[in-house]
Amino acid sequence: MRCVIARFPFELTKSGVLGSMEGVKPEPVTGESVLIGRRHYPVKQVGQVITRQDRRDFSAAEVLRAVTQLGCTCRAVPKAAPLGILSPLQHASAVLGSPVAV
Repeated sequence: MRCVIARFPFELTKSGVLGSMEGVKPEPVTGESVLIGRRHYPVKQVGQVITRQDRRDFSAAEVLRAVTQLGCTCRAVPKAAPLGILSPLQHASAVLGSPVAV
């Protein structure tokens, strides 16, 4: 499949991407990720490996669009859990602790 990443045309195939990522250790995922084989790779890492360009030269959206068209599974940024904000009463209870039975 022909796609353009960072203003350069590339002929990508799913088997070619799988072969390029073989033996590459995945970095910790902090944003969008691509499932290649059994591993989750950050989108920018995949883009760097398959294009051999610096990560600053392309956007994650360009790589996501290309690997999605190849049939790879992509995941969006995981939603952060809401922070548990304590009310003043809950905070005071936590600071004072529970009563001790005598």
